[in-house]
Amino acid sequence: MNNNIRKMSKLELIPDHKKIDKGGDQRILEGQTCSLMNERITENIVREHFKKDALVKDSKVIIEEQDSINPRINKLLKNASKKGLGKGKPEFIISFKDESNLIIVIECKADITKHESKKRDNYSEYAVDGVLLYSSFLSKSFDVISIAVSGETKKELKVSQFLQIRDTFEAKDFLGVDLLSLENYLDEYKNDEHKLHQDFNDLMVYSKQLNERLHKLKIKESIRSLLISGILLALRNEVFKTSYEKHKKPKTLSGSLVTTISEELKEGNIQDMKIQDLEREYSFIRHHESFVSDVNILKDIIKDIDTNIHSFIKTYKHDVLGQFYIEFLRYANSDKGLGIVLTPPHITDLFVDLAKVNKDSIVFDNCCGTGGFLISAMNKMIDDAKGNNVKIKDIKNKQIIGFEFQNDIFALACSNMFIHKDGSSSIFKGDCFKPDFIEQSKEDFKKKTGSEMKPNVGFLNPPYKNIKSDTEEFEFVLNNLEILEPNGTCIAIIPMSCVTATEGHLLELKKRLMEKHTLDAVFSMPNELFFNSNVGTICAIVVFKAHQPHPKNKETFLGYWKDDGYVKTRRFGRADYNNKWEKIRTQWLDEYENKKRTPYCFTKLLTPEDEWCVEAYMQVDYSILKEDDFVKSIKDYVSFKLANSD
Repeated sequence: MNNNIRKMSKLELIPDHKKIDKGGDQRILEGQTCSLMNERITENIVREHFKKDALVKDSKVIIEEQDSINPRINKLLKNASKKGLGKGKPEFIISFKDESNLIIVIECKADITKHESKKRDNYSEYAVDGVLLYSSFLSKSFDVISIAVSGETKKELKVSQFLQIRDTFEAKDFLGVDLLSLENYLDEYKNDEHKLHQDFNDLMVYSKQLNERLHKLKIKESIRSLLISGILLALRNEVFKTSYEKHKKPKTLSGSLVTTISEELKEGNIQDMKIQDLEREYSFIRHHESFVSDVNILKDIIKDIDTNIHSFIKTYKHDVLGQFYIEFLRYANSDKGLGIVLTPPHITDLFVDLAKVNKDSIVFDNCCGTGGFLISAMNKMIDDAKGNNVKIKDIKNKQIIGFEFQNDIFALACSNMFIHKDGSSSIFKGDCFKPDFIEQSKEDFKKKTGSEMKPNVGFLNPPYKNIKSDTEEFEFVLNNLEILEPNGTCIAIIPMSCVTATEGHLLELKKRLMEKHTLDAVFSMPNELFFNSNVGTICAIVVFKAHQPHPKNKETFLGYWKDDGYVKTRRFGRADYNNKWEKIRTQWLDEYENKKRTPYCFTKLLTPEDEWCVEAYMQVDYSILKEDDFVKSIKDYVSFKLANSD
């Protein structure tokens, strides 16, 4: 038997001397023995299936039976007996050497009628019931894939599979009805939405811890994200990754870090002028007192970031730097003062779906911030390219375009795109309202790519106005639309006060928009969408078709998209804690695509003088409200306050 398959205990059939030599009881005992022997057939089918697995042959997993050499597993199974008392003994326990937080547990039954009970509470008699019992215990410390198998032949084999994420109370249906390779299980686990939510939430908890640590080291909030991005860039370099811990002198290590960052930027094939600007932004690393006083300070930060952030980015495709930027600036005055409000990742992905971004889209953001929209769009486009490497190269180099005015955020955007292996050569630093900058960007783009800059999809979350002299959000929307190709789609998220304005300068901007472009849709978004940015602005999403004057008989779709399923939590901030978002997202897209008409969404003929929001036209039936509704709302509020109080 392969060394990685350990049979921890042999079959314990009922000994002859314990059998009661009385007809009926003897037959019952014989039946139990027969059932156990038949169950061994099922176990052997499973054993042979995994014995041939590539990961087993490569010694990358350990398969154990009924017991484990892992003390964590044994401790969790100590009181997990299917009969209520004693230790639980699953048929198989599979551990991954390179994925220590995941285990697979398998329970077998010979009789397919004993596969699953109606209430899943007959643990000793049914395969599904038993394996979910084990999962409920093991998930206190592990992510658990639980597999229930019944049947005595491969042909009749019945398989049910579940995934329970650590520290959750429910095992979700997982995969299909066939036993798969261990590589398949591992891949599906890594790509599972519930796993992503858990890992992302854990990352956000780490961001708070890292923020406190950098604060103690007196590293300013405004440069903390730059430090993270620089380290992530350097960790892409294998020489640096394998050698940074060997440095003995702090100045040597900090100098090596900055030099490696510069080398990685040059690998990105961007302009020398840009590289000089970026190098200037990262130069603080060479001279910061914390990094030149003790070599272990920077070493520990690099190691910590490699463990907690780099591994996440390699697995998932998210604007991680944007999220860290939110955390680092949320208590600083500079974020609100500059009107910076970063878009949550599920909303950047929603924009991509609303615009039907595909491999041929050319996406533009005229105030791209840390690049959240561009990263979401790029991920979708690459997926749609289905492995066509020539097309993927074009997507990265020619089909992702961004403008950013602020130096530090420009550096974050470029490094963010590099980290995601993207063509950041099409991120330009400058003022999107200056015609000279736009023309120069177009020339540079053509020189670099050999193509004209002709975006057909525009995304933006413009800086929000704080003082009277600030640029209006609609000005940014008009700017984005002007650069798009005719009939291109522009989607923006802006303050609700913009779309409800019926007088003054905002009314004039609304007139300009409808004179030149078509207002296709407006969606009212959740009130606390930007809770994690510590910003209370209530927003709406607007969808325009570029360079198509709004027809007089054209109705605009209005949607009341106030509940995205996210809730406020003390640990994670605002998060999809109950995994509701995917279902809600599908419903919203269906409403918009099919122009559904319900009390909460419909089309409406609008003019610039009208309020562009669904709330102004909804017919609310107050007669359906009951006393219980008010009681529930009060209870929910009190529960939230108690759960989130210190």
